[in-house]
Amino acid sequence: MPTALVTGGSGYFGEIVVRRLLDRGWSVTVFDRVDVPDRPREVRFLRGDIRDARAVRAACEGVEVVHHAVAQVPLAKDAALFRGVNVDGTRHLLEAVRLAGVRKTVLVSSSAVFGVPSRNPVDDSVRPAPREAYGRAKLEGEELAREACRRHGLDVTIVRPRTILGHGRLGIFQILFEWVRTGADVWVLGQGDNRYQFVHADDLADACLRAADRPGAATYNIGTDRFGTMRELLEGLVRHAGTRSRVRSLPFGPTVRAMELASRLGASPLGAYHSLMYGREMFFDLARPMRELGWRPRRSNDEMIQESYDHYVAHREEILARRDASHHRSAVRRGALRLLELVPRWP
Repeated sequence: MPTALVTGGSGYFGEIVVRRLLDRGWSVTVFDRVDVPDRPREVRFLRGDIRDARAVRAACEGVEVVHHAVAQVPLAKDAALFRGVNVDGTRHLLEAVRLAGVRKTVLVSSSAVFGVPSRNPVDDSVRPAPREAYGRAKLEGEELAREACRRHGLDVTIVRPRTILGHGRLGIFQILFEWVRTGADVWVLGQGDNRYQFVHADDLADACLRAADRPGAATYNIGTDRFGTMRELLEGLVRHAGTRSRVRSLPFGPTVRAMELASRLGASPLGAYHSLMYGREMFFDLARPMRELGWRPRRSNDEMIQESYDHYVAHREEILARRDASHHRSAVRRGALRLLELVPRWP
């Protein structure tokens, strides 16, 4: 039976990778700081911190494939944690992989490495240029992986997802879903005509497993192939929900500056990356992963956000009662975003 290690396997996306590996008959070990009550019985759990080099080395022993899904996400808004987890933790993992003779490593990175891209669609000719601490840390983790491939002959494939959606995905989406559920207005910046691409967690997991099967270091940008503007996405969600919510506009420049200030003061749940990209356009060219991995996304933007919303409504009480879950599986305090609920609604 083939063996796999999933770092961050108790997190939202890590859990999905674990279950896909089980479906394929793999023996799976999760390495994480916390366990989850719904972990499949056959999955081995190792409690540890990716910043602990000794614990990481022990976790990699006897493993054929590593899916490195642990990350400190933008909601944390902690530059030291971004470096400790996304940079130092990745360095520890790569050294452990080398010492253990792991056959293949899949490093889950982020589209945040591109900051505001120089052009769209983003393809292999667009150079990463992160503009905030999270994106810089993820790019540094990528660079460590490439250096390890060059110097030590490791086989590491980097997978960069667009913003992840799917059943159970929460974080800042929980705020949006609650607004729509209660009929509150939802907001776009400017006209909301920025095209914005998401990726369903199941489609991303499929890409990661296919990347693990393919020998040779590579980098793949992953998203859906069916998407439109931010306004179209939110208007479609409101129609699906059948509530009184309306999609309304806020002035781009002043709102971005207010978002940045509120984030720095700790008054908003949004991180620097959210302020940077919510009103801007970004989408990936998918030609190479589709060709080389034989992969194709199955869900559109509309399908995945509606699925995520329906799951939230169906499980809302359980979600609000959770404690100590990962950022992407938890409800979020609205903070200064509550002010938007006070904006008068005109006929």
